[in-house]
Amino acid sequence: MNKESLKNFRWLKTLIALSALSMFLIPSVFAHGKQDFTLVNVTGVEIHRVYVSPHSANEWEEDILGRDTLPDGESVDITFDRSETAAKWDLRVEDKQGNSIEWENLNLLKISKLTLHYKNGRAWADVE
Repeated sequence: MNKESLKNFRWLKTLIALSALSMFLIPSVFAHGKQDFTLVNVTGVEIHRVYVSPHSANEWEEDILGRDTLPDGESVDITFDRSETAAKWDLRVEDKQGNSIEWENLNLLKISKLTLHYKNGRAWADVE
């Protein structure tokens, strides 16, 4: 095999290896749903439970924080399966004592960041 053929062969091997590697990396980039968003807590209290359910559902899904909490001033990325198609979602947050606030009919296809506020007995959310 001459030097030029050997060089081309190495280049081809490298290209094949990179192609194989990209097959593993690319799905992870696209694995999340269009409804993904960042939830920011500036309520002044630690959030102990977060529920996100399709607006059409009659019951809340599981607590997405699990054993974790969302302290005041912190954020969490909420991701969906890419096969999820629902656009409108409801959100419920609860503190340690079980006090809750709900937001309904959030179009998560148009929201990338949801910042929760609470002051003087009034709750609101800023959306981006």
